[in-house]
Amino acid sequence: MSHTTTSDSVQPSLLSIALAWLGDVPGLIAVALCWGFTNPFIKRATSGLAAVSARHAASPWLVRTAAETWFLLSSWRFVLPFAINLSGSAVYYYTLGRSRLSLVVPITSSLTLAFTAVAGAIIGEDFGSS
Repeated sequence: MSHTTTSDSVQPSLLSIALAWLGDVPGLIAVALCWGFTNPFIKRATSGLAAVSARHAASPWLVRTAAETWFLLSSWRFVLPFAINLSGSAVYYYTLGRSRLSLVVPITSSLTLAFTAVAGAIIGEDFGSS
């Protein structure tokens, strides 16, 4: 009874890992685009939320939360980018199951930051100290 194993059956080759990972690159870019380009729009759409909270400051927590939720969900300027952002989260979850966590997280986070800066610059967001 001999137990022979080849190194090929135990560990995948570097080429097969690279090819499998490259298949996930479009998904990572799609996630970063969905997250990065929607962040400034979501931020802009929530600009009136503080006023809603202030109007309901004396109200019970549930009433204040319902008013804030209604304010957000009744605005297409919030709902549309939020839905796109959530679709990016679904792609991210799928990609996490297929790729190495040590590659997916930093690459997606870095690209998201870059795309957020680009989208913010496009819509004229101030990059000051706020």
